Amino acid sequence: MSALRYNRQIILPEVGEIGQQKMLKAKVLVIGAGGLASAILPYLAAAGVGEIGIVDDDVIELSNLHRQVIYKNDAVGKSKVLEAKRMANELNPTAKINAITERLSGNNALDLFIDYDIVVDATDNLSTKYLINDACCVVNKPLVYGSIYRFEGQVSVFNYKNGPTYRCLYPDENSQSLNCNDAGVIGISVGIIGMLQANEVIKMILGIGDVLRGKILVYNLLDNEQQKYDFEKKESLVINKSAFEAKYKVIENQGEEIAAETILDKIDANEVIFLDVRNLGELPEINFKNKIQIPLLSLEDEIGKLNKSQTIYVFCQSGIRSKMATELLKKHQFKNVKSIIGGALILNQLLAEGSKAF
Repeated sequence: MSALRYNRQIILPEVGEIGQQKMLKAKVLVIGAGGLASAILPYLAAAGVGEIGIVDDDVIELSNLHRQVIYKNDAVGKSKVLEAKRMANELNPTAKINAITERLSGNNALDLFIDYDIVVDATDNLSTKYLINDACCVVNKPLVYGSIYRFEGQVSVFNYKNGPTYRCLYPDENSQSLNCNDAGVIGISVGIIGMLQANEVIKMILGIGDVLRGKILVYNLLDNEQQKYDFEKKESLVINKSAFEAKYKVIENQGEEIAAETILDKIDANEVIFLDVRNLGELPEINFKNKIQIPLLSLEDEIGKLNKSQTIYVFCQSGIRSKMATELLKKHQFKNVKSIIGGALILNQLLAEGSKAF
């Protein structure tokens, strides 16, 4: 251990050399390498957390840079987790950083989570948050939660010392929640909430302070007001391993996603619709004769524009909103609907590689 590197926190009575050793032995897994993680990762690495895993299969986009401040302009198009690993190791070469370039799923979550002490949710997708929560319950890991809605952020700690879970706070899994792409976000909001998440991680590692167990902190950036609300554990909402596998592994095997490479021959086919659920003006542009654009927020109101007898391939920017749209269409009895894995970014890449003359 470099006493000089960590001197300013070691001299804190609540930390000391024993506390610093706890930090060096700690293993923390961060799900998502976007805006929240851009605050979480540097502070955990700099504080001396010994092993940090980062899970994300996304690449850096120009529209990320105003809030995902660990990435440089010349990193656009590169893997987020690989760039995040490079940043963290430049900040603290002694930290072990595991870059996991996979999409989190029911097939890999349990195996990933079991190797870490604490899991941090740095995602902005509702279905992924339930997956993370449920996997933490199965393997009994504390979960540090953070979320942003425009100028308001939330932070809590779930499943800590047998405490309440995410489902205890938000039992309705079918509620609609906008991510940053749809609702908008200012960069400083993810910075503040991400640092509060990192703070909860460090408190748990050191065993100090009042962890947000059974409490949710709500912070408003516009007036700097914050409130904490208590909530109780509901045992009936805690998921076990058999329920987890039945829920997530079955869903993933239903074939609701499809690789872009396999459907290139369907471009401009009359019996197929490519449904773009991105917001107007998002780049790259994808222009097919058989493409229709309906933003996800408008999809339910404009669902009459779609023909249930046609095959519909849905895409967004990277594959997250398109899965939500696919679920919505299936609820409205659309049968032949699939979400394109990787979305417009992959389609655009195939165009650039000349795989198909769109």
